[in-house]
Amino acid sequence: MAEITAALVKDLREKTGVGMMDCKKALAETEGNLEAAVDWLRAKGLSKAAKKADRAAAEGVVAIALGVNDGAVIELNSETDFVARNVDFQKAAGDFAKIALGAHGHDALLNASHAGAKVSDAVTQLVATIGENITLRRSAKLAVQSGAIAAYVHSKVDGADHIGRIAVLVALESTGDKAVIESLGKKVAMHIASANPLALNESEIDADRVEREKTVLLEQIKEDPKAQGKPQQVLDKMLEGRMRKFFEESVLLKQAFVLNPDQTVEAAVAEAAKTAGAPIKIAGFVRFAVGEGVEKKTDDFAAEVAAMTKKD
Repeated sequence: MAEITAALVKDLREKTGVGMMDCKKALAETEGNLEAAVDWLRAKGLSKAAKKADRAAAEGVVAIALGVNDGAVIELNSETDFVARNVDFQKAAGDFAKIALGAHGHDALLNASHAGAKVSDAVTQLVATIGENITLRRSAKLAVQSGAIAAYVHSKVDGADHIGRIAVLVALESTGDKAVIESLGKKVAMHIASANPLALNESEIDADRVEREKTVLLEQIKEDPKAQGKPQQVLDKMLEGRMRKFFEESVLLKQAFVLNPDQTVEAAVAEAAKTAGAPIKIAGFVRFAVGEGVEKKTDDFAAEVAAMTKKD
């Protein structure tokens, strides 16, 4: 019998939208054959989910939930914005965000209990009920020992302050005045939603991303007429200056604060710390925007109509 690896189970779950345990069972029943496992799941009454799982789910909502000193954010995706406006879909997103507060990691969230079943099963049921591919794509959680978790939601859905198109969580560590910390956190969260920083500081930017930026900037310098004939040390200085600008635009603490462009976020935090009566440290942040990084397939309209008229 073929080994049922975690990677294989994950592949089947992503392909079908079915819960982890059901995927593991299907693979066990089919001796690790991925396509046979898909058919096995369809035969067990999960065909709607399996048939729709190859459709791009790039719409949907993000939702947040806040605890005492922690916060969680999730992204629930659908194929169309119409479904994203569905009340049951939005309620599920809010429920999943609350459950994420007590989960340690995304897999733990998918296997957590919800209405007498697992969260992953609830997602599969949504697929069957609503009739589109739906995925609980990702989740994240932040917590602090002392301080505050601030949140901001942009493009909120009607009647739900915690659900929208962009959601941000910010963790601020401090023993200072709670009201000052929370006020600063809200402003920084709004800044992050707008400025979309890559990381909190330079060291947290992915090394590959930095190298790609250097490569692009070097090519730009080569094409710059002002750089023609200049010695290498001058070219190095030009690259250094352009990389400095890249970090200033990409790193949260170095960015010009949206609410006061004359100071950096770092300076705004230091200023607030004086009012709070204690140092304030931004320990981390999370920004989720609906569908970012998802390749949305756009079919030819005539081909789509033709496909719809084919027998299942």
